Amino acid sequence: MRIFCDFDGTISRDDTTDFVLSALADPAWKDVEAEWVAGRISAAECMRRQIAMINGTDAELDEVLDRVEIDPGFVDFVAWAEANAISVTILSDGVDYFISRLLARIGLSRLPVVANRLAGEPGRRELDQPWVRHGCAGGTGVCKCIAAGAVPFRPEEIVFIGDGSSDFCVSRRVDILFAKDRLATYAKARGRRFHPFDSFTDVTMNLAALVDSRSLQQAIL
Repeated sequence: MRIFCDFDGTISRDDTTDFVLSALADPAWKDVEAEWVAGRISAAECMRRQIAMINGTDAELDEVLDRVEIDPGFVDFVAWAEANAISVTILSDGVDYFISRLLARIGLSRLPVVANRLAGEPGRRELDQPWVRHGCAGGTGVCKCIAAGAVPFRPEEIVFIGDGSSDFCVSRRVDILFAKDRLATYAKARGRRFHPFDSFTDVTMNLAALVDSRSLQQAIL
């Protein structure tokens, strides 16, 4: 079993990029957001333009990031996964630096992260998107289907945990899906089986029960 997990709104309580934009960016970032919502630009272009609007020093950026809340059950979830030799990879259409800063705060810098890359310097921020795929259904900077496929793994069961539109495509290609918010609505509308959750405490409890039940079945056999 291998676990892939979205970050913004799934591990973090807020969308980290929006949190940073609200604190440090030119207010025109909301106009760019409106263009994306209206379907005039892709999600990938939206993020590139918004990241370029972020002001402030590195220290100011870090201070904002340190105010982002993390699901309190995530640390215990990772501990459970590692105790059961199950790898956890962050698969996000967010920003690598933002994610890494938050993971370091809770002692989880060791987790691999696949995301857009923050480049440039204060006052001249840029966003590199090595995982973008033109024609991807979500129009995001990170095509999670490609990114997941690029992570080496043995043929094994894939678990995905997410909450938003950037997770739609990959959610159709996994074995076990945990979903909330827009992803849950999407999966339900398409008859896709999923496990609803509110926090990682729910995910840990349900996934542990599934693993335990399979171990018991194997022991009986």
